[in-house]
Amino acid sequence: QQTLPSVSPCGCLLPCNFHCHLFPSPIALPSHHPPASTDDDVDLEQLVNDMNSSMESVYSTQADTALLLNNGHAHRRHTPPLRPSSPSRERLRQSQPMHIQAVRCLREEQHLRPASLPAIPNPFPELCSPAGSPILSPIQTSDNHIVKVWSEDGAGKVVEIPADMTARDVCQLLVYKSHCLDDNAWTLVEHHPILGLERCLEDHELVVQVQASMSSDSKFLFRKNYAKYEFFRNPLNFFPEQMVAWCQESDGSIPQSQLLQNFLNSSSCPEIQGYLSVKEPGRKSWKKLYMFLRRSGLYYSTKGTSKEPRHLQLLSDLEDSNIFTIITGRKLHNAPTDYQFCIKPSKVRSDCKELKMLCAEDEQSRTCWMTAFRLFKYGIVLYQSYNVPQQRKSNLSPFSAPVRSVSENSLVAMDFSGRTGRVIDNPVEAQSAALEEGQTLEGGSRWNPLHPLSLSTVIHRTQVWFHGRIMREEAHKMIIQQGQVDGLFLLRDSQSNPKAFVLTLCHHQKIKHFQILPCEEDGQVFFTLDDGATKFTDLIHLVEFYQLNRGVLPCKLKHPCTAVAL
Repeated sequence: QQTLPSVSPCGCLLPCNFHCHLFPSPIALPSHHPPASTDDDVDLEQLVNDMNSSMESVYSTQADTALLLNNGHAHRRHTPPLRPSSPSRERLRQSQPMHIQAVRCLREEQHLRPASLPAIPNPFPELCSPAGSPILSPIQTSDNHIVKVWSEDGAGKVVEIPADMTARDVCQLLVYKSHCLDDNAWTLVEHHPILGLERCLEDHELVVQVQASMSSDSKFLFRKNYAKYEFFRNPLNFFPEQMVAWCQESDGSIPQSQLLQNFLNSSSCPEIQGYLSVKEPGRKSWKKLYMFLRRSGLYYSTKGTSKEPRHLQLLSDLEDSNIFTIITGRKLHNAPTDYQFCIKPSKVRSDCKELKMLCAEDEQSRTCWMTAFRLFKYGIVLYQSYNVPQQRKSNLSPFSAPVRSVSENSLVAMDFSGRTGRVIDNPVEAQSAALEEGQTLEGGSRWNPLHPLSLSTVIHRTQVWFHGRIMREEAHKMIIQQGQVDGLFLLRDSQSNPKAFVLTLCHHQKIKHFQILPCEEDGQVFFTLDDGATKFTDLIHLVEFYQLNRGVLPCKLKHPCTAVAL
């Protein structure tokens, strides 16, 4: 009789204990399966119940703590615990996969990701670093500021400068851009057209800071000012003896030769004294008071010329104020004289009530008050600004000669017919060459480039000191604006005589005019200042002569009054 193998409850030939752990659901035993022995008998129903209860506890715990990522946000889903049901429902739940926490997966993935990449060195570290890469580095805001500067002819130039750029540096930049000669006399002028005020910026002042205190209608002008540091060269012309006083400790024993040293030395206590007319606030009337200018401020005496502290009243301080020249004229403010100036607080932009309007008796006293104001406010800084260009000038080569003007006598006849040019020494040959090179003008006339009449009437128009057909008042204004120093001059066309010219010259802060007349001798036209005693073929020769010799003039011609076009 053939013996059949024992069949497990699940229907396979493997041992029943092994399959019951895999498939714990109760299955009806076939009728032909022989009963097991008592020792090997397993309570299948108890085993299934234990497994169901353990699975229910696992599902309930994981359902309460599982975090599901939905649209980038973590949500906690509460799932009620599984209840035992029919065997088919339990089998369905047991066959589903278990949920794994998403946060734990992401953390494990991030933790394993860097370690899984190979360690390859970066061949371009400067491109990947934020400091060296133009793409990865943060956007750096520029500290430059836009400044617009105007010239005498009304043209403007826009320059972009850093915040720490001084007025002297801006002037050098404009000199370079305008291709003009830098003689350390160029300045930036703070101009207020509504208030009628203007002043020259000091070389050490920061242009951006000054622009921040200006109103919208104010502007910068690019102009020459020869008197900016003239008081260092001729201090006695700027500080009259009757206006300078010393403290009681000195007893007046300080000589005039040490005048500037006492102004620059903070330990000494000089002062400027004299009468000034002060405009009353809100009115057009002026009141004459005795003033004292010291390092601490500008004071006026309430009792005559008394210096006693109980009689002194502070009119304005120096630290937070600037001194300006009034350019609107005496009629607008009903001033007693033409020599007006003003003390303006730095915080005031367009309020006329805060201005201290003053008027001096003459130009010399006004210059003394304004120069002393600058010295008391800035002190040794002014001398340092004056000394820097002087050191640069001393470092230049001694062989560098000054540039001379070009006149017709500086020209020579040249022959370029051969391979190389040669100078024509023979006057007859030079004249014939000039006739051959002459150009035919309208009407068939010939133009001779070597004839005195050819260049003498037009060559001076290329010079910086010639200003054409301007009025006497405009010439006065230009001289005043550029410093009123001795030797400041310009030439212009005469308004009364079309063939004559006028020399406008400043001497001792007074403006004088000299007429230049043409005279003809042997068919040639000359120009003279002294009724024919000294004659010149052109105006350039005349200016060059009086730059070296005073002649009939009160002083030599030193500083040309220049107007540059930006």
